[in-house]
Amino acid sequence: MFNRTKLTAAVTLALLAAPAIPAVAFPIGKKKADPATSDYRKPSAAQNALIDKAITREAVIIKTLKERTPIVETYIQNMKSDPVMGQAPESDVHFLGRVNFGKVINDTSFADGTKPDEKGGKLGIFKHSLGYLSGLSTSLHLTYHEAGFVQMLLVDSNSFNRGTYQFSFVRNDFLGTIPTVVFDVSPIKHGATGRFSGRVWIERNSGNIVRFNGDFAGSEKDIAEYYHFDSWRTNVQEGLWLPTSVYIEETDPKSPSHTLKFKAVNYIWGYSLKVPPKEADQATLEVEGATDASQNAPDVSPLQAQREWVQQAEDNVIDRLYQAGLIDAPSDFDQTLELLANNILAYNKIATDRPLKVRTLLTEPLETLSVGNTILISKSLLDTTAVPSADGKQAEQQGDLNAVLAFQVAHILLGHHIDTKYAFNDHLMFPQESAFTKIPMHHTDQENVDAAKKAIELLSVADLSDGQKYFGLYLQQLQAREKGLHALTDAQIGDGLLKEDGSFWMQALVSKAPKLNNTDLQQQAAMPLSQLLRFDPWTDKVIQLHSAYAPLLSSRDKLPFEITPVYLKLAYWQPPAPPAPAAPAAPTTGDNATPAGAPNAGTAATATDNAAPATPASPAANPPQQR
Repeated sequence: MFNRTKLTAAVTLALLAAPAIPAVAFPIGKKKADPATSDYRKPSAAQNALIDKAITREAVIIKTLKERTPIVETYIQNMKSDPVMGQAPESDVHFLGRVNFGKVINDTSFADGTKPDEKGGKLGIFKHSLGYLSGLSTSLHLTYHEAGFVQMLLVDSNSFNRGTYQFSFVRNDFLGTIPTVVFDVSPIKHGATGRFSGRVWIERNSGNIVRFNGDFAGSEKDIAEYYHFDSWRTNVQEGLWLPTSVYIEETDPKSPSHTLKFKAVNYIWGYSLKVPPKEADQATLEVEGATDASQNAPDVSPLQAQREWVQQAEDNVIDRLYQAGLIDAPSDFDQTLELLANNILAYNKIATDRPLKVRTLLTEPLETLSVGNTILISKSLLDTTAVPSADGKQAEQQGDLNAVLAFQVAHILLGHHIDTKYAFNDHLMFPQESAFTKIPMHHTDQENVDAAKKAIELLSVADLSDGQKYFGLYLQQLQAREKGLHALTDAQIGDGLLKEDGSFWMQALVSKAPKLNNTDLQQQAAMPLSQLLRFDPWTDKVIQLHSAYAPLLSSRDKLPFEITPVYLKLAYWQPPAPPAPAAPAAPTTGDNATPAGAPNAGTAATATDNAAPATPASPAANPPQQR
């Protein structure tokens, strides 16, 4: 929940910079529906039983959340009108935190249906939400106690019951494959500020609320103080649906073209992360299931020893980032990116002793990073470069990905590795929520200059050169909107795309692209956020979306780098598939012997002078099945 009346000046300018917005859907003077009106549809006996089940299940959700400390990310875009594209981001704000819900839920600010005392012990509806928004840029730990943000994740953490709310049947509906029953919900007591008023989707079988949208005004006179939201949940375990994504928007009432004043999105993941114990500052990382193969290993040369030392530091960092919930669990999608990265080496006939790996940063800013032979790419960079094509060949998307990967491949080839002090495990003895502030991993400006030059050299080979123009066009689109996207383009831990002067590290590619023309419906340079990927909020695996190609009808359909409404294709949780049986060992003698050093079938090949590049399916053309 957002409240316009309790903001400090700094955040007011960043988030709002506007007078209170009246709600079009609930004009002042219009009474709420009640059972006596024709709009009210009394639930049947079976529907009432489902509502009772939902009330019980909501209490279970609250209890589960109180035991968790997931990652929470908020990204806000303040909008302005645009003569060509209808609207465009004017400014943006990004925050990331790890929230201990045990210290947040069960606030009693609205237990009596009145506003908190601004001068007394209560700090106001928005006070701690404001602390969340203003404090997360410097810390990944947060505790707060009032309603605020939590009310967008829970229908009512205090009093979701029959005594507080009335329910009106709307319809039966499907969300993805989930059968739901839809109800309108409103407080029984008129003027109960802070109570939910809106619509809920209740899963028909178990009674879980899987989606709800509306606001917390409680009465018409207070509606202008609140923002509207659409909150979605995911079935993360058997019978357990947890908050995943929340979309928030409000329209500027003074805009004749109905331009949004702002739109925002909240993401929640890392539910399997545990609350760090107090002794976490001194805790060491445990390695389970390790086996000693040193007796069968060959002797190590001095150069190999140096590389192993660097690798030890890099492995420690990757493990720590994964434990902190900042990078994804290994996935099929990552393997597709690995094939593309290793193909860059193969096309350039560059031999390495280790194949490249790729993982996804689950955070919003556009950035990349190389940690040893592992390349990290932020989710939003993958989303916005995933430009589809009507012919299904995805040449533009693959060209963009090759350019993004080549920049970090160049860093690896130039030996730009992270500080080897992390080979000493004591440097990583800190809580997971401190990972951003404790491990700086971006490269220096000179290293980025050198890597950009090397990357363009890698992309100039015959098999990759045709794709350079696509990323050049992407950079032009980013440059056109960069002034309103400072938070999105400001890298958190790795390398951003922009230099301090506003030009790009790979600026030379801009001249290889056609001129950006936003009125040309045959040209699409960049996609909106959440175009390609979503993630499982429990396992942290990324899941590739496979939406149908949608032709552009006007320039307003382009939406480059913009937040768009959340609409999840919901499905029931499926237990993990059992591991596949081990493949029989290859013969070591005779005509069918596997050559030494040959890659196993289905894995990315290590690039050698004689290695033919693999032919990975385009990420958008052949996506892994969604869970």
